Amino acid sequence: MESLDAAAVAQVRAGDREAFRPLVERHSAMIFGLAFRMTGNEADAEEIVQETFLKAYRALGSFDGRSSFSTWVYRIASNCALDLLDRRKTQPQPAIPDPEDEEGPEERLPSEQPNAERLLYSAEMQARIKEAMESLTPVERTAFVLRHFDGRSVEEIAATLKVRTGAAKQSIFRAVQKMREALAPAMRSAR
Repeated sequence: MESLDAAAVAQVRAGDREAFRPLVERHSAMIFGLAFRMTGNEADAEEIVQETFLKAYRALGSFDGRSSFSTWVYRIASNCALDLLDRRKTQPQPAIPDPEDEEGPEERLPSEQPNAERLLYSAEMQARIKEAMESLTPVERTAFVLRHFDGRSVEEIAATLKVRTGAAKQSIFRAVQKMREALAPAMRSAR
């Protein structure tokens, strides 16, 4: 895939604007997944995907190829998500929607025939996880998502966040501690 990406980048740089389309098609699902996990909101994730590829297209001349295109665009997406989260911090936040009001919590359960108790527990856990994720700072949330959802190395996380490796480790550690603390009561009641 890297050779296909490199060829597409070369074509875009040579003036073929349509050659950017395969790059978007190949990487948009990965970018959406990252953005959704960081923001917890589908509309925000879509906005981040669009902003990421717009920035990537405009900055393609500065892409030096030291890393793969996917790593480069992933870093842009992380930064776009962090920027959005920072902007949201300064704006008043709407109330967290009640998971019972949302369509389809049952669809996310592995069982096809969940009972009412299991549905209630699942909705409660989803709300607690969302609340716990929202309690993290944008940097902690990014570090947590990159490490525990995307399996990125500490070095990759440090590069994405533009911090030292030790600072990335600290952000991951603090995020894990906060998540454990926030979810501990729910885990005890599940036992």
